Amino acid sequence: MKKALIYICLIVMAITFLYPFFWMIMASLTPEKLIGSLTFIPDSFTFNNYLAMFGKIPIGRALLNSMFVSSVITLGVILIGAMVGYALAKTRFMGRNFIFYLIIFTMTLPFQITLIPNYITIVKLGWVDQYTALIIPFLVNNFAILMFRQSFMSVPQALIDAARIDGCSELRIIFQVLFPSIIPTIVTVGILTFMTTWNEVLWPLIVVRDEMVMTMPQLVTLFSVGGRADAQLGVKLASAVLLALPIMIAYSFFQKYFIQSMASSGIK
Repeated sequence: MKKALIYICLIVMAITFLYPFFWMIMASLTPEKLIGSLTFIPDSFTFNNYLAMFGKIPIGRALLNSMFVSSVITLGVILIGAMVGYALAKTRFMGRNFIFYLIIFTMTLPFQITLIPNYITIVKLGWVDQYTALIIPFLVNNFAILMFRQSFMSVPQALIDAARIDGCSELRIIFQVLFPSIIPTIVTVGILTFMTTWNEVLWPLIVVRDEMVMTMPQLVTLFSVGGRADAQLGVKLASAVLLALPIMIAYSFFQKYFIQSMASSGIK
């Protein structure tokens, strides 16, 4: 009876969480005049909302922009975070602990504090309306550094010493010897970085004005609240579905590694 009650509660919570997403998808496939009466499954399906959205905004270009920016940032965060995390975990130098605690301290600061200085820097460098303005400020991620440091701390020093005796450089030790043993951490950092970058709206709204450089969340936000959707709810929901779809697909493929990393971190 106890287990049955637990499962009933979990099912109710899952339905409560998933129903808004299900309704959003169904409503995007429903004719505009029938959305108000939609309860669960629409009486008729249509792709007119998606066709109208593609006709109003360059959503395809925005999708490619978001994929490019998020992928480059994710790759850069993994590479830089791994190198910094390895240095903080396995090398000895003066001020190592101070640097680590400083990184931890910066995690408590909201991004809005550095928003104006970063914007001034981007303007002086002439990067406004360029991909570099969307990529460079996010390449160093303190959370990724922390995750990689903790993972490298659990790696036996004997493995690293053996690799050095065999003539491996420090970079080969990181990317060829240690990376295969911390795949869950890599996937976790990759998923979280990709999701955070993909959903970023505030920074692109500040540094990008050219529609051909806009990311998908930025374009969808301007489309939904800027009046170009002509108050058509179905068109807005169609753009929201396309915005959420890549994240859903990525997580469905990598959720095993994500959960594995979270579980192993808890055990440690």
